[in-house]
Amino acid sequence: MKSVETRKAELEARKAQLTERMGQIASEFETHESKDWEEMATEREGDEVLEDLGQAARTELRMIEAALERIEEGEYGYCTVCGEQIAEERLDVVPATPFCRNHASGH
Repeated sequence: MKSVETRKAELEARKAQLTERMGQIASEFETHESKDWEEMATEREGDEVLEDLGQAARTELRMIEAALERIEEGEYGYCTVCGEQIAEERLDVVPATPFCRNHASGH
């Protein structure tokens, strides 16, 4: 069983990774200079993928920040719906989850 301090360190490390990734995505958008229509179309397809990756990173960052707040409040590891303890195995897979297995499907 991992300690809350270990979970917090893992969440903060993941947060740093995501923040770096978002910076890389932002810089990739700034490097587009193509004037050729074909190249612009290819870049646009790549931009759509980058936008999706950026949105996924933002969503995960929000979840991590909320989990870090729950740690500070002493509520981490407990379902925000029913208050039951979240299974250790679930936290291993989704460390920022605010829901137990029973309530995860509804959200």
